[in-house]
Amino acid sequence: MSTFDKIFGKIEEIIAGICLIVMSVLAFANVCARYFFHASFSFSDEITTYLFVLLSLMGAAIAAKRHEHLGFTVIEDLVSPKIKRVLNFISYLMAVVFSALIFYYGILMVISQYNLEQKTANMQWPEWIFGSFVPIGAFFVLVRFLQILIHIIKGKNRKEERKALEQQRQEEMM
Repeated sequence: MSTFDKIFGKIEEIIAGICLIVMSVLAFANVCARYFFHASFSFSDEITTYLFVLLSLMGAAIAAKRHEHLGFTVIEDLVSPKIKRVLNFISYLMAVVFSALIFYYGILMVISQYNLEQKTANMQWPEWIFGSFVPIGAFFVLVRFLQILIHIIKGKNRKEERKALEQQRQEEMM
């Protein structure tokens, strides 16, 4: 695994971890506030929703890195290795195009939010701050799908990569 993959992977995991911690603390605090004070924090739903978007995209990137995306392998299991490689190429090419579109239109959305000076509903913060979570997350997903697509083009086997990744995870835990 390259230095880029290690650093990029750590950044993914840190962002996902921070999102999950902040979301959990806010949700717990909001529940406690409702129970004890019969009032809730108006901003917690807003922040939690935005963080969920970022966490979902970061989770998709982490799953792609680990080759753990859900897949429908019935057709793949019935065809020859050459056709399987073509099917993998097509599916990951579509994933790259899709994540690139999310990234591109996410940037356009953020630019629009910035130019229109949109504010969030409860906190009245600039909307582009939270809107930027979409292209940031999509960037990570795009990079991971591009890496897989490049591996497929080079002819590397995903199962071998997965075994090497599992072995590396076990070494890191020791």
